[in-house]
Amino acid sequence: MGGLSAGALAGCTQTQKPSVSTENVYTNNYFVPGAGYYHAPFRNWFSLPYNHFDAQKNLYFFGGQWGTQPFESITNISSPSAEAVQIAQATRTDISRGGFGSSYGGHYWGGSGFHS
Repeated sequence: MGGLSAGALAGCTQTQKPSVSTENVYTNNYFVPGAGYYHAPFRNWFSLPYNHFDAQKNLYFFGGQWGTQPFESITNISSPSAEAVQIAQATRTDISRGGFGSSYGGHYWGGSGFHS
């Protein structure tokens, strides 16, 4: 549960924001500015919240895809994959990097890669 505490505290106002890590656990829709919303069953961040409903499309968003029903899973807390952590850390907008800005100029959409 120590990881849960570290992940939960990441939302608190602090001078130094905690790093996103494979050792921490995050719940569905845990938000990291610049990286997006965490989808626990998919162990990754996405631009829309987990099971977001789009009334115009009449579809639900989960894990980088759209479906006619919300995604049901017993997994509502997990640790992100190493790749997801690397990308989330690189795309975060809530930390100061110094120098000339971040390494990536695109927006991460999830499993399908960056989209400018």
